[in-house]
Amino acid sequence: MLFSDLGEFEFELPEERIARYPTIHRDESKLMVLNVVSGTIQSTPSFKNLIQYLREGDVLVANHTKVSKRRVYLKALYRTHEAVFLEEKDELWKCKIRNSRKLKTGDRLTDQKTKLLSFVVKKKEGEFVFLKSDSRLNEENFDQIGEIPIPPYLKREANPEDEIRYQTLFAKTPGSVAAPTAGLHFSEALFKTLEEKRISICTLELTVGYGTFQPLTEENFINRKLHREEFFLEEKIVKILNTAKKENRRIFSIGTTTLRALESSFDKNTNSFRAGPGATELFVQPEDRLYSCEGLITNFHLPGSSLLLLVSAFGGKDLTLKAYQKAIQEKYRFYSYGDAMLILRYDLQSNQDKSF
Repeated sequence: MLFSDLGEFEFELPEERIARYPTIHRDESKLMVLNVVSGTIQSTPSFKNLIQYLREGDVLVANHTKVSKRRVYLKALYRTHEAVFLEEKDELWKCKIRNSRKLKTGDRLTDQKTKLLSFVVKKKEGEFVFLKSDSRLNEENFDQIGEIPIPPYLKREANPEDEIRYQTLFAKTPGSVAAPTAGLHFSEALFKTLEEKRISICTLELTVGYGTFQPLTEENFINRKLHREEFFLEEKIVKILNTAKKENRRIFSIGTTTLRALESSFDKNTNSFRAGPGATELFVQPEDRLYSCEGLITNFHLPGSSLLLLVSAFGGKDLTLKAYQKAIQEKYRFYSYGDAMLILRYDLQSNQDKSF
């Protein structure tokens, strides 16, 4: 696929289709089901209906990363800058800062909330600013000075509800600047139903970076790489997944971040997953074959995004784009707080796999 082909994945999304707030209850979003083998698209009124498409022995895999309060308002001499702290390396914090062109090396900034933490601009590289803190920052500091970095396309300030609802119930390891949003639909009640049906849920860890919001460039297509994200699969989880593969039981990825990690840790020659730490720069495009999973649970993504291309690889380009148009017509809610999609690559009766 060429960068010039990206136009096929652009579509007009009415502003009112963007979900700016979550549903009252996590599992009350709508669910659209794509069956790749039959080529059918089915709309269902509630995410709770997910259980109808699962069966005993299925394994669901989620990302248990936790969103940190990395959006910090920093006070300069004459203005306030909104900053998202991305990662620390060599005692410098890589940040995305609004109106960063007004900053210069040597400028001093103070957090607006407590006015106790100070930073110095050490360098600027492209769209990023590198800050040095007067003291070592940890999660406790971010809890005091920061806010949950809800996505920019919500076009609003974060509120106390976001601190709860922009986290999955799986969340345990802090460090991400965006939520693995497919997991937001899972409730305690749904967990109980899955347990009763003997459907397993296990988790891995992938730290979601700011790259998930960045537009695709021609360089991405030339190098066939995206932003780097680190992940970790525990030995006990890999054992569950490899046993499922051996027994021909279905594995479902809850979200695209989970799928990137699973696909990057999967060895198609041995039909098995590898345990331990890893990193992925995987850029999945519609013509690519995916081997790690038989099902994908995901949200509705931005036009022309890497996530839409990944979903198109899993569900097939034509069927996926048709589903997106149907979602717009039927007033589905899009993006992080929006509705969900389930893609089945196996026919529920015949177990027939559909490859592209």
